[in-house]
Amino acid sequence: MPRIFKLITVLCLLFSFILLSGCTERQQNELSVFAAISLTDALTEIGEAFAAENEVKVYYNFAASTTLQRQLEKGASGDVFISASPRQVVALETHGLLEAESRQDLLTNRLVLVCNKTAEIAVETLTHLTVPEISRIAIGHPDIVPAGTYAKEALTHFGLWDTLHPKLIFGTDVRATLAYVTAGNVDMAIVYKTDTTLTNRINVLYQLPPEAYTPIIYPAVIMKDSSQKQLARRFIIYLQSMRSGEIFEKHGFTVLELK
Repeated sequence: MPRIFKLITVLCLLFSFILLSGCTERQQNELSVFAAISLTDALTEIGEAFAAENEVKVYYNFAASTTLQRQLEKGASGDVFISASPRQVVALETHGLLEAESRQDLLTNRLVLVCNKTAEIAVETLTHLTVPEISRIAIGHPDIVPAGTYAKEALTHFGLWDTLHPKLIFGTDVRATLAYVTAGNVDMAIVYKTDTTLTNRINVLYQLPPEAYTPIIYPAVIMKDSSQKQLARRFIIYLQSMRSGEIFEKHGFTVLELK
């Protein structure tokens, strides 16, 4: 009996070692990326190419940037964070959650005013939004969605925030804001220029002047507690490659020059 017991013990230890080794190997080939939802299509395409070239798996968590920031602050496990605004990155840095000097600013974007393609609307300036015929305008929630924060800045810049506030419908992220328009639930919406590449069911009415809001910058950072920092660095470098740049530009982004 003692010999059998020892044999069982050895086999159990051996099995545990093999299992743990397998888990370690699997984890070393996996990357968790938290990214702004406006990047969904471009990053999905880029991630597939990166995964194939490096024999790894890339898992995405797409949501509003502030939602992702709060998840990471509460202990969510992520390796890379790509925000639609530097504000969320600064907040994480303040909490000591980022790898030092890992930030790379990747992209820029623009704000546009859109309506459903079936709507007969013409807008030459934002002041036209005050007319009674326009009763519902969607923007991302300014406290959660960077696109909404930028939109609020623009409306405030033109002195329209208080006037238009009763007309505003707040989306939980920029894609939800766009969906209000395509579904015909609002008269128009302020979204990213890149979102206009997603559907042929909208018309771009007006491109908001860039001086009306903070420049839209997409920074990428590595999380301090990441166990995949080397892979995370490789991924961010890949995002700055010519191939990735072509994909980003295809989806409407402007690629920032490397510094």
